[in-house]
Amino acid sequence: MEKTAEQLSVERVIAIDASPETVWQLLVDPEQARRWWGLGATFDARPGGVFRMLVTPGNSAAGEFVEVDPPRRLVYTWGWEEGGGGPNVVPPGSTTVEIDLIPEGRGTTLRLVHRGLPSQASAESHTGGWDHYLGRLRIAAAGGDPGPDPWLSGEM
Repeated sequence: MEKTAEQLSVERVIAIDASPETVWQLLVDPEQARRWWGLGATFDARPGGVFRMLVTPGNSAAGEFVEVDPPRRLVYTWGWEEGGGGPNVVPPGSTTVEIDLIPEGRGTTLRLVHRGLPSQASAESHTGGWDHYLGRLRIAAAGGDPGPDPWLSGEM
């Protein structure tokens, strides 16, 4: 985690055994996203378009797409509509998620930076969330089944 101007960032880099085009579809297509992340999504993947993901019951992330450059770069604002209280208060659209997809042989390196988190507790919470869901994305993109999300059944 990096701290700048009283805000924190989370950065993750993962290797995925799939093409950038395959990973891209899992990031911007609501039906594909449900394979690895959340209960449902409303995406309008164009600058100014809506980003909304029901991550777990009662916890919806919301913002808007800022940059859409298929299949290389995706940027959207992020925050919680519900359930993001306590030390994790991050209002809808108040932070930014940047995702770069870099071709590596027959695979992809995904670099995610979540900027503008307001506190250490919020950064730690989002780090855990990204680690969880990026692991599931890696499996789905490679053609596997990440299985039921244990966060939906309260197992984590």
